[in-house]
Amino acid sequence: MKYLALIYAAPDTGPAPDTPEFGQLLADYGAASETYEKDGVMLAGEALQDADTATSIRIRNGKTETMDGPFAETKEQLGGFYMLECANIDEAIKYASMIPTAKYGTVEVRPIMDYSKM
Repeated sequence: MKYLALIYAAPDTGPAPDTPEFGQLLADYGAASETYEKDGVMLAGEALQDADTATSIRIRNGKTETMDGPFAETKEQLGGFYMLECANIDEAIKYASMIPTAKYGTVEVRPIMDYSKM
């Protein structure tokens, strides 16, 4: 089954760029990605640009509206994701717990809907 591990963190809670701690964070992400690849569970994974680069879209009464930034006002912002192929939720949680941002942010694990099995 496919799972999406959504990576959230509040701005300025992780290591600052150009610090040794940030270098370690990137190395830890590399190690997690390497484990996912080695174990054959990684389908995709990407970091996202900051939330202030986002555009939210909604259609109301047939008219498309766009807004700068994320629609929801939250402290934690979506910063990236991994798509994993796992046997079950427990395995997905095991792999998601390897995501370094979980130490100061939140990783949400969510099954992907498979409409072909409905």
